[in-house]
Amino acid sequence: MSNPYDTQVGGDHYSKMKIQPSEFINKNEMLFAEGNAIKYICRHASKGRLQDLQKAKHYIDMIIERDYADEAKGSSIDSGVDINIEDVKSFAAAVEDVKVSYSDDDTPTGHGTLSDDIKVSYEV
Repeated sequence: MSNPYDTQVGGDHYSKMKIQPSEFINKNEMLFAEGNAIKYICRHASKGRLQDLQKAKHYIDMIIERDYADEAKGSSIDSGVDINIEDVKSFAAAVEDVKVSYSDDDTPTGHGTLSDDIKVSYEV
């Protein structure tokens, strides 16, 4: 049987690497979020550019939420403010000269961060 890591299906953005991210991830028995963060970091320059780095950051945020939520509480990665959709609705009703819109999509995201559960935008 041939080595599956010698082949890439769909593109060639890993072909110039000394080791494919999938091989590194599998041989180190990494979890899904860690593996995806590594994959996106490795390929950003040759494929998805900024979006791949944003995806990697998203997976790193999931890992922090999953493994270090208590430590992260009140740190520089957490504003320390707990907010819910009712807070956003109250803010939107209270501001003048600013158009505030929000979306309360209750589709589960898997990690419960505000940035994914409530989308808020405004314009002056």
